[in-house]
Amino acid sequence: MHSNKHFKGLVAAMFVVALAAVGGAPAAKAAEQLKIGFVYVSPVGDAGWTFQHDISRKDLEKALGAKVKTSFVESVPEGADAERVIREFAASGHKLVFTTSFGYMNPTIKVAKRFPGVTFEHATGYKHAKNVGTYLARFYEGRYLTGIVAGKMTKSNKIGYVAAFPIPEVVRGINAFTMGLRSVNPKAQVNVVWVSSWYDPGKEREAAETLIAQGADVVTQHTDSTAPVQAAEDKGVYAIGYHSDMSKYGKKAHLTAATHYWGGHYIAAAKAVMAGTWKSQGIWGGIKEGMIKLAPYGPAVPADVRALADAKGKEIASGKLHPFQGPVKDQSGKVRIPAGQTMSDKDMLGFKWYVEGVIGELPK
Repeated sequence: MHSNKHFKGLVAAMFVVALAAVGGAPAAKAAEQLKIGFVYVSPVGDAGWTFQHDISRKDLEKALGAKVKTSFVESVPEGADAERVIREFAASGHKLVFTTSFGYMNPTIKVAKRFPGVTFEHATGYKHAKNVGTYLARFYEGRYLTGIVAGKMTKSNKIGYVAAFPIPEVVRGINAFTMGLRSVNPKAQVNVVWVSSWYDPGKEREAAETLIAQGADVVTQHTDSTAPVQAAEDKGVYAIGYHSDMSKYGKKAHLTAATHYWGGHYIAAAKAVMAGTWKSQGIWGGIKEGMIKLAPYGPAVPADVRALADAKGKEIASGKLHPFQGPVKDQSGKVRIPAGQTMSDKDMLGFKWYVEGVIGELPK
């Protein structure tokens, strides 16, 4: 029996050699399963930033079936721990690694140098290498729309914003939200509390409660947990979620959420790696590309407000409307983008100032 097996193996080997001779080697190579690793900054849970990445990871598995094998590590702190986890993925045969948090940027670049045969994709960063690409969603498009909803729903004209870190991505979101808010309600203002963490339910709740105590009747966030939505529900005010639909945590409070979806990008990147066509690039997709969507509206949102936000979303997708089209003023009233002009992607990627309507100083 053993010799028969050996014979079959020889025949198979000869068949592969014959294929190679007629230029069919890639077909044999393609049969190798692509191992893909995901590094997550917070727990997967059932809502939030990491939850959205994990839905997309599962969709990648569904789409490509046995051709891929994915694995993930959750709650990986930014810094030395991240470098270790990324390196372990690369060293254990993962040929594609997605690192899904801003603070993973330098660790990703560092590990990529040591593993030139592995492809890395980093979410929300700006550093590239031959084997490192970046991907980002135009979160600000969704933010602008949620600002419109907040501007129509507020009675106090005070909006509370729970924010993680003062990096351009977060500042851009605060500013886009404020532009949407004031496009329908020029009296409304935004107050920001910084929590210096992407995921800290205790700190996020405390920040939301502080903002509500100061008179905010709509609370939104750029943090990962559902704590701000829960705080709003408990205090009887409105909330706008982020990353994913958070309505089950605020049945009355939740108006909508700016959500993002990465599945299309994950599938395209895996296919490109398998086909040998992957190239390092900076992907930045929005409503038009299906990366940004609004979560279903809560029962409190009237039909005319829904219709307005939906219409503006279509205008953003078609290019008719840009959240940062002039005139855009900063807090001091100085015109930063004149009428008739639109902010460039390059300028948006480096936001270091607040638009008019945001209260308080931007931390340095």
